[in-house]
Amino acid sequence: MEATAIQRPLFGGAFSALLPPLIQDVSDLREIPDNQEVFAHAHTDQSIIVELLEYQGGMADPDAARYHFEDVATSNDAQGKVEIISVEPLPLAQLSLSSCCSAWALTGHQLVSKFNEQAQNTVTIHMALFRMPQYSTDLLVTFNHPVAIDPASSSAPSGSSDGSSPPWTQEDFHRLLCSFRLHDPGIFG
Repeated sequence: MEATAIQRPLFGGAFSALLPPLIQDVSDLREIPDNQEVFAHAHTDQSIIVELLEYQGGMADPDAARYHFEDVATSNDAQGKVEIISVEPLPLAQLSLSSCCSAWALTGHQLVSKFNEQAQNTVTIHMALFRMPQYSTDLLVTFNHPVAIDPASSSAPSGSSDGSSPPWTQEDFHRLLCSFRLHDPGIFG
């Protein structure tokens, strides 16, 4: 396991980003769609998903961020409480991804059941939407951070933690977003 963040190639080296420590590539465990990179924290229920999605034209950028949040809620089978807390622009000057015309950060909450369980966990969703109309692409980066785990959930802790595996933070996510780079535009076809 990595002890520190590491610049990692994504989508076969077409992109790279500084990923947080204790990261596990989910594609080592199960099949992942070609338009996604999925990573899980080695010791928590946190995850980071990077997706290349169809550009949502015809809507304002903040509305596109909301659209993708709602789409993730549908994919997660989120029940009841699905709320957006904030949608704010990410300053382009802070980003390494120079090929995006705008970038937006969205924070929200979803009530999600894992593996079709009855138990529901409250998950804070931190998203970043990088808009790349020249490639007909919305690049979406999602950080799933469970904040309340139902005791009946399979995600409930089974024992005491020794504290040696700290969870990822918003700072880790921000570092990832600022470090995102495009190396090969050929990925867009």
